[in-house]
Amino acid sequence: MAKKIKAITPRSENYSQWYNDIVLKADLAENAAVRGCMVIKPYGFAIWERMKELLDKSFKETGVSNAYFPLLIPKSFLSREAEHVKGFAKECAVVTHYRLKATEDESAVVVDPEAKLDEELIIRPTSETVIWNTYKNWIHSWRDLPLLCNQWCNVMRWEMRTRLFLRTSEFLWQEGHTAHATEEEAQERARQMLRVYADFAEKKMAMPVIRGVKTPTERFAGAIDTYTIEAMMQDGKALQSGTSHFLGQNFAKAFNVTFADKDGEEKLVWATSWGVSTRLMGALIMTHSDDNGLVLPPALAPIDVVIIPIYKSDEERAQISELVEPLIKELRDHDIKVKYDDADNKKPGWKFSEYEMKGVPVRLALGPRDVEEGTIEVMRRDTLEKETVPYEGIGKRVEELLDQIQENLYQRALDFRTEHTYSCDDWDDFCEKVEAGGFVMAHWDGTAETEERIKELTKATIRCIPLGQPDEPGKDILTGKPSERRVLFACSY
Repeated sequence: MAKKIKAITPRSENYSQWYNDIVLKADLAENAAVRGCMVIKPYGFAIWERMKELLDKSFKETGVSNAYFPLLIPKSFLSREAEHVKGFAKECAVVTHYRLKATEDESAVVVDPEAKLDEELIIRPTSETVIWNTYKNWIHSWRDLPLLCNQWCNVMRWEMRTRLFLRTSEFLWQEGHTAHATEEEAQERARQMLRVYADFAEKKMAMPVIRGVKTPTERFAGAIDTYTIEAMMQDGKALQSGTSHFLGQNFAKAFNVTFADKDGEEKLVWATSWGVSTRLMGALIMTHSDDNGLVLPPALAPIDVVIIPIYKSDEERAQISELVEPLIKELRDHDIKVKYDDADNKKPGWKFSEYEMKGVPVRLALGPRDVEEGTIEVMRRDTLEKETVPYEGIGKRVEELLDQIQENLYQRALDFRTEHTYSCDDWDDFCEKVEAGGFVMAHWDGTAETEERIKELTKATIRCIPLGQPDEPGKDILTGKPSERRVLFACSY
């Protein structure tokens, strides 16, 4: 059993299969009956719920309130903002009828041709259009602003090539949509939410990120500016892990959302939108996990500590259980999420492998000798190091250990990114570094033509123009034309 659980493909052998193995064997998700969709299993959903809980708290601390908007969007709404519809047209799932009927022999059901909708409905790929059509009824004067809403929901984007969590046709996410009286206020909100995402990624996911702004080619459809956080996975590829968009007045114009300012003058509102999705689950897996399975930072782990008894008789099991009861209380007094697995249908070795695969940060094991000597075996998942420590004071010891694991995972990921980030001024060197995997800082002449040509030649895209990047005059890595600063290139998911 233990061998079966641990049978995952090594990263060095096949990174893509390694990732898929972990998703499946750690019981995070599986493919659904509908092509391109997934079933998120209880353990995977528990991690997502923890992410959602922490993010939701951060949003509300900035004044955001949750709401809910319809799943179905009238097709005509998408036509009102040209760039927006252009960006999503190829990914839309369309509802054309509202009823089924049985065949004459009642052996099957078919679409009722008489139940055709007057106007087709789009399953939301994102909700800007339906939300801004609603906002025009909520906003009348400057007193109604700012309007700060977020919704947690599912969306549908008809993907041709899918991978669990990273790219599925249906996925879960949050999408924030805000309306403001001034351009400056909207821009600050867009940047503020990027900071919220970056803090969450680094402090909770233990995943270092680069904060930046997208090029015009890569920005969100209908946005003026798209801010992004980019993370490096263990194969050197980039993963866009969150975006925040300054939408200007584009959607306000499209849906005629205006307000009367303090002088009574009618003005268009300014807008932002921002979101993260279950793609963060993929980021979490690929940032920290190893060839033994999932590795979770304690801040997001559904279980911080698992306690596994080792016994040969019912008497030994009872002795250990009696000792464990106050231990559990002590751990919970330190706000530690603990599970005691005394199920007798699995051997300790099987349990060790199972919880190692699931990435539980700390494992405690107790046997008869530990009961006699007042000790307990502690293993940390990030390094797989074991130690035997006194039973007394274990709550404080585990609390400290969880903090160390959280910090170590972040530092380990940061060190990896530093080791695989390069500055290039030579085209051949650039191509070599990109192919090997990593972040490459290089000059770009600012044109979409050069950006596209580099992508064609190397498969690398400009992930972002890093925020706070100092001006550094140079020459474009491909064309040799003048460049004001370096940008971040990488191959990506």
